[in-house]
Amino acid sequence: MATQIYILDTTLRDGQQSPGAGMSYEDNLHYAHLAHKLKIDILEAGFPSASNTDFNIVSQIAKDMAAIKSDMKISGLCQLREDQVHKTMEALAPSLAINRGRIHIYVPVDPELMPVSLGNLANDKPLIIGTVNKLIKIMTSAGFEVEFSPEGYSRMRKNFDFTTDVIRAAIEAGASIINCPDTIGGASRYEGEDYFVNKIKQHAAIIKQEFPGQNIIWSAHCHNDFGTALDNTLTAVFEGAVQQIEGCINGVGERAGNVSLEQCIMNIRQFGNLTHLSHKVYTNADISYLKDISDFIAEKMLPRQPHSPITGKNAASHTSGGHINAILKNPMAYQPFDPKQIGSEISFVFGPLSGSNHARQIITTLGYKCTEEEKVAITQAIKDYYQDRRKGITDEELVKAYKAYRSPIRLDSLTYAKDAGNTTTLTLHGKFFDLPEISVSYKGKGSALSTINNAIATHFPGIAVEDYNSYAEGHTIDALCTSNITVSLNGSHRFHGRASDEDIEISAVKAFIDAVNNAYVETKFALKNTEK
Repeated sequence: MATQIYILDTTLRDGQQSPGAGMSYEDNLHYAHLAHKLKIDILEAGFPSASNTDFNIVSQIAKDMAAIKSDMKISGLCQLREDQVHKTMEALAPSLAINRGRIHIYVPVDPELMPVSLGNLANDKPLIIGTVNKLIKIMTSAGFEVEFSPEGYSRMRKNFDFTTDVIRAAIEAGASIINCPDTIGGASRYEGEDYFVNKIKQHAAIIKQEFPGQNIIWSAHCHNDFGTALDNTLTAVFEGAVQQIEGCINGVGERAGNVSLEQCIMNIRQFGNLTHLSHKVYTNADISYLKDISDFIAEKMLPRQPHSPITGKNAASHTSGGHINAILKNPMAYQPFDPKQIGSEISFVFGPLSGSNHARQIITTLGYKCTEEEKVAITQAIKDYYQDRRKGITDEELVKAYKAYRSPIRLDSLTYAKDAGNTTTLTLHGKFFDLPEISVSYKGKGSALSTINNAIATHFPGIAVEDYNSYAEGHTIDALCTSNITVSLNGSHRFHGRASDEDIEISAVKAFIDAVNNAYVETKFALKNTEK
């Protein structure tokens, strides 16, 4: 039979101990509801004795979860101090009322950590053991579930026997969860027998022999200082005695962070049922909420890297032409899991390595023609248009380049002159429908705008100016002039153009050309509704 791995989420406690990661009171409460939807087993809501605000957060979360009868247990952390024990019990009273209250108490066992954390008490190990037993009895007698952590467990070194004694004292007092943390994030499987997962197995065997009638849950709490938190956590689950894992969404937490819960959950889901495993494992997490809760922490706590596994922006985003071609045929071709399962979607980013199928897919999706025969030329034109944009472009930017490619008029240079006889001559270099350049004249009271209007009418009839205005972009004599023009085509559809130039006449001509280009592309290359 498969074994459930319980998920303890310490994002609100250990996560907010990371500099700059603190959230508002309201955001803490909202996060608890997201954790409830994710079906987190235990939410470590905070450290009630740290401040009045922390006390209020833990207390209100306990009330909120009790009100909706959440199955999620609410936990509060406290040090080996009786005043903190009573303060924590007070904060968690609403959770206790529905049998969902847990207190997490700890004491260091790391020889380097003990003297700096405990002072003179570090030299009196019997007193430490007795205090652990005494304080846990207070909590269990009140009806609380108790989790005990020998802090710095992965670096206990010569203190194995002392650690055994303090764990034994905790269990004798009623603690039912023993958490064995890699507090400084320095554990590695390469340590051999000293590896903390091997020590957990040794302690689990000792306790099972001494307390055969008690069901003790062993837990791992790993930090990521060497980037090994995920490996250590999964090793503790798959090769050790651990049935509970502790971490934070997006891997936030002190220093380099805690193990990422979304990575743990998805790895257990992916590999926990493999046939060769000595024991199969699973979690109760509802992964459809992983993206939502990850996005919340990325917005409210600490930014998430785009390439973060599972929920990062790039985790389901592709730009390689070969990859996209395959994914368009089979969405799972380059994905280890379906992003829809976690509330995400596969997306494509058009970039220098993207192919013509990708460009064509974007263009047709947004409502424009791109045939099989012309897709390669169009794709190259788009890449040339954004030749300096090596990091990719948005779909909207791609369509802008597509429209530039389709536009009948392209300006490389534009000049005009008016003689004494009231004749305006306009010269355009670049592209004018089928011509590389034109030079046209108009005699009369009209301006350069009238000149270009007449020239366009012979190639694209039906265009009429409906509205036109120009204004200066500043108050100096050399301010740019911006022109806005609205044209109609055959008296019906309207199209807008906009342009700026130092010369008011040129700005008007450019705006008119912009409007005509828009009209031409929309008329000639927009897909009909039946074609979309």
